[in-house]
Amino acid sequence: MDARRSVVLVDDLRSFVDGRNAEVARTSAAGVELLSRYQNGRLDELWLDHDLGGDDTIWPVVKILEQAAFEKRPLDIGVIKVHSANPSGAAKIVQVLRHWGYRVHVASGSPEVGYLDAP
Repeated sequence: MDARRSVVLVDDLRSFVDGRNAEVARTSAAGVELLSRYQNGRLDELWLDHDLGGDDTIWPVVKILEQAAFEKRPLDIGVIKVHSANPSGAAKIVQVLRHWGYRVHVASGSPEVGYLDAP
């Protein structure tokens, strides 16, 4: 992977199995904070998980993306990859973000992300 590429992963448990350089947010609040750094820049890849532990979900992050697009200033993101194991949650994320013009791919079950700290 090109070290100059900007990649953000929002997932409470998983990481990239190939060890690629990425900024990782383990909560929705951390994901919102990371996205705020890219309001005026380019983000090559944004990876989203739906369920982030306990009652936390990806929806605060999705709302930031949705609001930016509604205000005619969508974030410059090459591709959003939804890798959630929650099929209905993933489908809703994809539907909302595609509606606002973001390039979104379903990556559920992707071998690129995995539970590295699992026993």
